[in-house]
Amino acid sequence: MTSPFRYTPLAVASMALVSGLLAPALAQTLDEVVVSASRAQARSFDAPAAIQSVGREVIQNGGPQVNLSESLVRVPGLTILDRSNYAQDLQLSIRGFGARAAFGIRGIRLLIDGIPASTPDGQRQGSSVSLTSMDRIEVLRGPLAQLYGNASGGVIQAFTKPASTVPLVDYQYYVGDYGLHRADYQFSNTVGGYGLVADYSTFTIDGYRNNSRTERKQFNGKLGFKANDQTRVNLVFNQFDMPLAEDPLGLTAAQLKANPTGAGTDAVSNKARKIVLQNQLGGSATYTVDRDHAYTGRAYYGTRENLQYQSNGRWIGLSRDYYGAGLQYNAKTTWADVPVQYAAGYEFDRSSERRQAGNSPAGTKTPGSLTRDEDNLAENSDLFLQATAQVSEQFAVTGGLRASTVRFVSDDKYTPFTADSPDGSGSTRYSANNPVLGFTYFANDHLNLYANYGQGFESPTLAEVAYQGSSTPVAQFNPALNASNSRHYELGAKWVPQRGTRVDFAVFQISSTDEIVVAASSSGQTSYKNAPGTSRTGFELTGNTLLTPHWAATLSASMLDAQYSQAFKSGTTPVAAGNKIPGIPQTSVFSEMAWTGQAASTGAKTAGLGPRLAVELVHSGRIYADDINAASSDGRTVFNLSASQRWAVDKAAVTVYARLNNASDERYVGSVIVNQASKQFFEPGLPKNWMFGVSVSAPL
Repeated sequence: MTSPFRYTPLAVASMALVSGLLAPALAQTLDEVVVSASRAQARSFDAPAAIQSVGREVIQNGGPQVNLSESLVRVPGLTILDRSNYAQDLQLSIRGFGARAAFGIRGIRLLIDGIPASTPDGQRQGSSVSLTSMDRIEVLRGPLAQLYGNASGGVIQAFTKPASTVPLVDYQYYVGDYGLHRADYQFSNTVGGYGLVADYSTFTIDGYRNNSRTERKQFNGKLGFKANDQTRVNLVFNQFDMPLAEDPLGLTAAQLKANPTGAGTDAVSNKARKIVLQNQLGGSATYTVDRDHAYTGRAYYGTRENLQYQSNGRWIGLSRDYYGAGLQYNAKTTWADVPVQYAAGYEFDRSSERRQAGNSPAGTKTPGSLTRDEDNLAENSDLFLQATAQVSEQFAVTGGLRASTVRFVSDDKYTPFTADSPDGSGSTRYSANNPVLGFTYFANDHLNLYANYGQGFESPTLAEVAYQGSSTPVAQFNPALNASNSRHYELGAKWVPQRGTRVDFAVFQISSTDEIVVAASSSGQTSYKNAPGTSRTGFELTGNTLLTPHWAATLSASMLDAQYSQAFKSGTTPVAAGNKIPGIPQTSVFSEMAWTGQAASTGAKTAGLGPRLAVELVHSGRIYADDINAASSDGRTVFNLSASQRWAVDKAAVTVYARLNNASDERYVGSVIVNQASKQFFEPGLPKNWMFGVSVSAPL
């Protein structure tokens, strides 16, 4: 029988490399704290799930802190295709979920400081995460992610830095190829028990391709304080202001070969671009009854204005208000002499928006040319319970259930209705009860084994139910689109063979029904349909170690065979069973070798003084661009070089950074636009490019 995986020499070499790295380790922390798996603080090593946390130093060493891809590329099972197109954001998927998205994030739950950054229908822009002020980012994959609701792929949680105990000012500035300029200003202090972090950043870039200039401004602020001895309050406000993001679109294979710096058809003549302004205010409060019982409540409100000028000479605009609230109870108790830790809660989220469209030849709105006018609503109402019972010193059982209801309503106000412009009103409701069951075996202090099963639920998004049609999409509500349901099986191990080495391994199998796939995509309009069945089988491996006090190595590798398990038709074209799901690389590898002038210390939370040099290898396998697997991009392997130097100047710390990305100047496709009707599938990756930066951190 032929293996579904293609074991390339690079993949084999990577696995051999990690085997070699595991022996001579000296130092590795096990006390990394995560909250995503159990909804309460726990050591990452003990969490019964595939979960990785990326800390502040990794985020800062990864680049100018503009894109999640800079630092999360090292997380196995998570694919971030950096399209260098800020009008459409990153293409992000976890275990293949979310890969169909033409723009933004789909099917993955995104939270910032515990406040949802995903709308009830499961969509979000990754650019809303203010990386310059983040302390760490957690990525949860596998069955336990289902307990976060409408999130079959996984959960990404970002946490703002804690406030400094003394007045502290941070400044960062980066310059780079293609007109990149990045500035960040940050203040942090704690006064009378009130801790404040305020961060403001700007970003501009001319872009590698024609029609790809971008301007962004971002603010993230967090105020934390104790209302009394038992109550801790956090208030968070963030703003994302993108007054310009030109859209270079995708390219056909011929266009890509002729000129990868060019823009797609009519992008320049019709001035394809996007304008976004988003504000969000949220708060959470934790009331600790005693050491074993606590309540946490959260509430938030936000607005988003989005205006997009498309290459077809049309514009689409939305004005959105969204809000939500949740209550969670955490407890530790004993049932029949068995220690039990559990969390139970309720979450409600609602998003309402006015969506309009019209004609905009040459990128200018035509007065009185409105072609679409409707009110859309999405909301979810969820109950959840998750518990872990420590049956013995070596054995634990985790179980949970989430009851989810998602509702969509569309009220078409564009009249009169005609055959060419039918009534787009409609409503639909999706409900699911998703159980999760897991077992953990604590073999010894250095080895944990776990097995999980869960059922997943992923509703369509408002954008996905907005169009009907299998050849030319029509702006008409599509209530026939079903939610996708999935079954997840996972086996995993976490191993610390010596003081200083950590290896995580997970193997999984996922089957789904009613997978949401592209039916047709044309001129910025995409309609969707359900495929009868898919399967995903793969494994994820990550290992890190210190070879010596000065040399550190990291490796993560993923293999994923994602295919349609049953035949169906994409429009009128048959799609055979066994075809690969587009947008998903079959293999992914990240490896880093780093040298520091100052010897590393176990559990260090900040970078040491002196130099740091690193080389990164980033590999991604072949990616199919359509369901019939007629178009694809070749795999790519790029090398990145980075260097930094950190000095102590009186009480301040000064660091300079330099990066050379794609040092071998490989020409490759950065991402694909799935099932694009005009066959403009391909978005080129960046050739060799450089970046320099400086950061200053000084107490006042």
